[in-house]
Amino acid sequence: MKIAIDAMGGDKGVSMTVKGSVDAVNEFDVKVILVGNSDMIKKELDKYNYDKDKIEIINASEVIENTEKPVKAIRRKKDSSLVKALKLVKEKQADAVVSAGSTGALLAGGLFIVGRIKGIDRPALSPVYPTEKGVSLLIDAGANVDSKPKNLEQFAIMGSIYADKVLSRKNPTVGLVNIGEEQEKGNELTKESYNLLAESNINFYGNIEVRDIPKGYCDVLVCDGFVGNTILKLTEGLASTIFSSLKKEFMKNIKTKLGAFLLKDGLKSFKKQIDYSEYGGALLLGVKGGVIKAHGSSDSKAFKNAIKQAKIFTENNVVEIIENEILKMED
Repeated sequence: MKIAIDAMGGDKGVSMTVKGSVDAVNEFDVKVILVGNSDMIKKELDKYNYDKDKIEIINASEVIENTEKPVKAIRRKKDSSLVKALKLVKEKQADAVVSAGSTGALLAGGLFIVGRIKGIDRPALSPVYPTEKGVSLLIDAGANVDSKPKNLEQFAIMGSIYADKVLSRKNPTVGLVNIGEEQEKGNELTKESYNLLAESNINFYGNIEVRDIPKGYCDVLVCDGFVGNTILKLTEGLASTIFSSLKKEFMKNIKTKLGAFLLKDGLKSFKKQIDYSEYGGALLLGVKGGVIKAHGSSDSKAFKNAIKQAKIFTENNVVEIIENEILKMED
């Protein structure tokens, strides 16, 4: 199995993509193709011990920046690390691709280079969301700002398959994010989507309010990309603010510092539970290969776990299962 890495993507540079890749090949049964500036990659690789047969380098002379218009950048920068990595998946030279670069460019490339699964109207971005019970899958988290009921039905099917095969949730529960639990609540999109999901073969929980998402009632959380991205960004901001406020309180005096010391192990455990680097990245479900968006601030640990995620995704034939389920719907 081979995983292509956009070695130039991410805020922390090539050092993190290379170290994460080295850690992955040393720990998992996987090969990695690092795509980017070959001189920079080789310089970083020289720092580590690893099986040389498990890491390949493909040179790329260009980098797509976050400030560039995604579709235009994908079309113009043919020799960029992201485009070349995506083409490896399209041409079956790699099973999946991981990038921490421009989200918009990765989404556009996943759609126009890797291509949609037949029958899928719109691929969806699917990160995991930490809860009291572990994690839930949030789909869509920003790939589609406007969606139709049919799109949400397909999101639910894809999310259910992913939760089963990758998150090991047998017969996963699927909730529709809404402003109330009652069936008649919400706008036209959620009302029509509710009816479709209730009539489908998935394990439909019903509507779930945003305040109940962290409790982990549902394995899969379905919504349009506008709502999903808002949930994700609000949660990130809230978590950051809470930890910052706690740190200030704990450093006020001797008593609070002692309290912080006593709570140290518990706080570390809680921080680990909500740390994005533990979970890898967000899958773009609905395209003909594994396309994983790692967080822009990913460190080597996050890249290693994103590669692990790509490996599990590929081993469980998620793309093929989605293809078959969508074909059944059309029949």
